[in-house]
Amino acid sequence: MKITKGKIAELLSEKACEHNHKDGQKKKSCTQQAQPGAAQGGCAFDGAMIALVPITDAAHLVHGPIACAGNSWGSRGSLSSGPHLYKMGFTTDLNENDVIFGGEKKLYKAIKEVSDRYQPAAVFVYSTCVTALIGDDLDAVCASASEKTGIPVIPVNSPGFVGSKNLGNRIGGEALIEYVVGTAEPDFTTPYDINLIGEYNIAGEMWGVLPLFEKVGIRVLSKITGDARYQEVCHAHRAKLNVMICSKALINMARKMEERYGIPYVEESFYGVDDMNRCLRNIAAKLGDADLQERVEKLIAEETAALDVALAPYRARLKGKRVVLYTGGVKSWSIISAAKDLGMEVVATSTKKSTEEDKARIKELLGKDGIMLEKGNAQELLRVIEKTKADMLIAGGRNQYTALKARIPFLDINQERHHPYAGYVGMVEMARELEEALYSPVWEQVRRPAPWE
Repeated sequence: MKITKGKIAELLSEKACEHNHKDGQKKKSCTQQAQPGAAQGGCAFDGAMIALVPITDAAHLVHGPIACAGNSWGSRGSLSSGPHLYKMGFTTDLNENDVIFGGEKKLYKAIKEVSDRYQPAAVFVYSTCVTALIGDDLDAVCASASEKTGIPVIPVNSPGFVGSKNLGNRIGGEALIEYVVGTAEPDFTTPYDINLIGEYNIAGEMWGVLPLFEKVGIRVLSKITGDARYQEVCHAHRAKLNVMICSKALINMARKMEERYGIPYVEESFYGVDDMNRCLRNIAAKLGDADLQERVEKLIAEETAALDVALAPYRARLKGKRVVLYTGGVKSWSIISAAKDLGMEVVATSTKKSTEEDKARIKELLGKDGIMLEKGNAQELLRVIEKTKADMLIAGGRNQYTALKARIPFLDINQERHHPYAGYVGMVEMARELEEALYSPVWEQVRRPAPWE
């Protein structure tokens, strides 16, 4: 799959994405290109690896300078219930000579060595800015290496300079559609087969949700890509429904699977009691089975009753606490729903990576007094925290120092986190983490005047 100007334009103009529907204009943050040396927030290479690295039994080989390979080492908390090959950092480690004379031979040898030593289910090969600039033909090398080794070798043409992390996600999805999905058949199918798309099993979150599907008789045929095996992604074309979890990161994949294989898709969230209930109900309704819907209602009644008992002590201590939320995509509204379930008040949230549909949900959840942050930096966050008298900041890891400056507790909600917050069990975990952070004795100490003041 060559990344041409036409292919980039196609991915940026994804017709299933709401960003492209407002006044015929694409959102600026979707189209902006990462500047060399200033790719904070992620480049296309980063986005492609985020989407594909959680395929646990595959080798992920970075064709470029060694610094780019650091991306694959523990930067995201995608967990595996089996193979750990995906955690290995493979790189061709290009040097100055390779830049001058080309790195194709080195890449071929690297694929052969990885194949011989580790026997992976597949090898994903990622281009970087350097290898794209010197013109290495990734597709040709991968095709030749696949023929020689007998295992799938998938080229992922995702040099960082072509665009944002979101574009990289779509490039990763495009690689799966072109080279993986539909290349093998499952042993059997059921009327209740679904795919989870855009769920990366951060901190093992998916493991709290899969048992719910099993209880009502829904089979997750393919996980794309959290805790996935390569072979199950090959089978994804036989599902009856695609369930989008991470907003629009892989929306192009869901749309193309609908066009090619007739699989409808829905967008759902696993965060918060109401959203988890709605997710189960919507999936059952889409699968169109009355008995399944009855089983889902019974499960929801059992789980919510048990959850009310488990959350009661936390709700008593969290009720009325004011929170500023700074994250992106689906979490910008789904975490508001989860916080409201605990009796907390979200006074401000970010909308930087949110679709128009996300923003509509945010407005409805926040109410007329809620603040929507289109742009956010430390200074702006501190101003909003002061203005709203917030008790806590919920954001990504790099914002924890902003919370410390404001002398308020902080909860990490992004991909680096170590605690699962999805599903019913995740709600209890989130409540525990919020309560521990808010009532830590350190805050009383740091807010006291210094002895010399």
